Amino acid sequence: MASGYGLTGGPSRCFPFWQEVLACYVVNTNADDNSGKTKCAPVLEDYYECLHHKKEAARVRALQVAYRKAEASAAGGESAPTSGQIRNLGLLNKEEDTKKVLEKS
Repeated sequence: MASGYGLTGGPSRCFPFWQEVLACYVVNTNADDNSGKTKCAPVLEDYYECLHHKKEAARVRALQVAYRKAEASAAGGESAPTSGQIRNLGLLNKEEDTKKVLEKS
């Protein structure tokens, strides 16, 4: 872990999340039984998201792609692929849906 200090000398932006992780471990585990760690998985996931922003970045990328497709379909007068066609991309026995989507893009 880094020094724990933020840019202005105070605690880092993720320090409150780290405190929640530690509190969860203290409450749910002891020296003999570590099975309570599974209860702390959501809190630990929040801490990792604060550090790395992977979920946030994935959502932004997905929104950008959807926005670009909507712009392209509005400009070209074409209909956008349905959600079912998008879900079937690359699946076996769904080659026709894949062709339809790829022809539009």
